[in-house]
Amino acid sequence: MKEILKEIILDFQELDLPTGVLRKVEITPVDGKATVCIGVRRSGKSTFMFQIIKRLLVAGTPRQNILYLNFFDDRLHNLQHETLGIITEVYYSLYPNKKSTEKVYCFFDEIQVIPGWEKFIDRMMRTEKCEIYITGSSAQMLSREIATQMRGRALSWEMFPFSFQEFLDFKGIETPESLSTKNRLKIQKAFEEYWQAGGFPEVAGLNRMLQIKTHQEYFNAMLFRDLIERHDIAHPKAIKDLAHWLADNTASLYSINNLTGYLKSLGHKVPKTAVADYLEWFEDAYIFFSVRIFDASLARSNTNPKKIYCIDHALVTSVSSGILVNSGHLLENLVFIALRRITPDIWYYKTKAGREVDFIVQQQNRSRILVQVSESLAESQTRKREITALSEAMAELKLTEGIIVTRRDDEQIQVKAGTINVVPAWRFLLNLSDRA
Repeated sequence: MKEILKEIILDFQELDLPTGVLRKVEITPVDGKATVCIGVRRSGKSTFMFQIIKRLLVAGTPRQNILYLNFFDDRLHNLQHETLGIITEVYYSLYPNKKSTEKVYCFFDEIQVIPGWEKFIDRMMRTEKCEIYITGSSAQMLSREIATQMRGRALSWEMFPFSFQEFLDFKGIETPESLSTKNRLKIQKAFEEYWQAGGFPEVAGLNRMLQIKTHQEYFNAMLFRDLIERHDIAHPKAIKDLAHWLADNTASLYSINNLTGYLKSLGHKVPKTAVADYLEWFEDAYIFFSVRIFDASLARSNTNPKKIYCIDHALVTSVSSGILVNSGHLLENLVFIALRRITPDIWYYKTKAGREVDFIVQQQNRSRILVQVSESLAESQTRKREITALSEAMAELKLTEGIIVTRRDDEQIQVKAGTINVVPAWRFLLNLSDRA
């Protein structure tokens, strides 16, 4: 194992770093704390690590002071059965003069596959002169989950697939503050591409057939590596069937009872408790997210049906049967992920009259925004329904502003409670990037 580790450490010294599109995630390393970057598989976490390494190299850090290991590397498979302390032992055997004298920057990719990694990192933080960066595809690596193991020695940051702004950066399209007609048309055309391709970095730029194939491979890898393998699930078919049902019903309400009933109808003998676990694991792996109703009572909020959303709207179109998913639901999913990038505090809202508003969002500064999603307001019945629901919610929550996100509509509507801004999705996404 020592020889293999030496080989991997030295290989990295020769590696030409693929840094890709500069990500908008602003991370701030804190002395004495490991920086943990988490998010769905293939969202660009490793490339983001290379971006940080590149910055260090440009700032004058010697290449030998950087230790990079990817724990999905097959050559490290047997490391699970040995003490992780062997890593520092091998590194310092290669560079003995750096021990306790120079700061070493350690980058550990997908470390969650190694049992007991938290204690190893905690020990390194206490005993070595180092700065540590970790990536993983598990929400259990959030600081609140690992704080007990690492005694508060970690700060977590989330990484999602490309935002629309990052997609524009990938395309080389600038977004000046005041848009000319030419700029706007370019951005609108790019939005149609983003609508089709979604945000996974490797998928951007592929033709449609390859987009679908890549999405399907991602989805299968997520299910197998992040759920079935990680949780040692004895009946993987139930997980797969549930995942496809959730994709087919994106932006729709569900309850544990109806999901359990559905799996039972397919011949799966899965208890309700197992279904609840599966949903938690989906969220833990950043594949699907559940949104509760906004209610002061946590018990009522938990017992009411929840809404389901997927990590990427285009992934949904590639893996779903296409029977139930409509473009209105995909637009709602797109808006949800854009909001989720900013905050996890998102609910759906029901007015006292029983009308639904898609999202009530609590921002970092504790202020709230109401967001309704509708593909178009051209039909008078749809227009009346969406405006009524939003204006009722604004009045009940004492908010003077509401937003309706559409595919193309753009207007301002005055209602008794205040102003409703109707905005096309491309503009909403760019405005949201400014808030992030």
